Amino acid sequence: MTVYFIGAGPGAADLITVRGARTLAACRVCLYAGSLVPRELLAECPPDARLVDTAQLTLDEITAELVRAHEEGHDVARLHSGDPSVFSAVAEQMRRLDVAQVPYEVVPGVPAFAAAAASLKRELTVPTVGQTVILTRVAKRATAMPEGEDLATLGRSGALIVLHLAAGYVDRVVDELLPHYGADCPAAVVAYASRPDEVIIRGTLDEIAGKTKEAGVLRTAVIMVGRTLGAEGFRDSHLYSAERERHVC
Repeated sequence: MTVYFIGAGPGAADLITVRGARTLAACRVCLYAGSLVPRELLAECPPDARLVDTAQLTLDEITAELVRAHEEGHDVARLHSGDPSVFSAVAEQMRRLDVAQVPYEVVPGVPAFAAAAASLKRELTVPTVGQTVILTRVAKRATAMPEGEDLATLGRSGALIVLHLAAGYVDRVVDELLPHYGADCPAAVVAYASRPDEVIIRGTLDEIAGKTKEAGVLRTAVIMVGRTLGAEGFRDSHLYSAERERHVC
């Protein structure tokens, strides 16, 4: 049988992909992160499915559940918030399944940064303003950042930076990015993107920390810093330009 790592999306239950919902409906076992995955999604599971909340489980315990389901002949839906490719802790689970010789597939989902951009009504790549997006986080006591991936280094690019898991460290984010982006650089924080309790905070880099703390946002948020967030008067892209040659095949 197969383990399916499914991206559940950023929060709203209807932002799971069609493939994700169909896969979920076909699996007799579902492991989900109860603190992040909307419970409404569990209604997509078969009525007799075994549901396992992994919020309090260790990696070994999660792996044991996946292997057990495989040995019992059941396909498994492993629901992760957002998209499995970014900050999902999927890599370590895949490594364990490789050792156990349990097959798995990945079903992508809508990532949190995409939902946040939608809420802000902004394209993150704007012609002549910015064409690069950096997805990163800040170092914490439990997990250090690799050499060369600190904010001070990444900020030298001037590219739009999207920080996951960093709302509780917003003062530090501002301090490290100010020398590279300037106090007037547009910034935003979006918490619980796409959910009914979504919080959107806009401002400049020098004021976003105060606004974030005033709103009481500490987690489940993304921080965005970059000029494309406030881009106006930019040149139209070449994609739809009348000057672009178009050949009918």
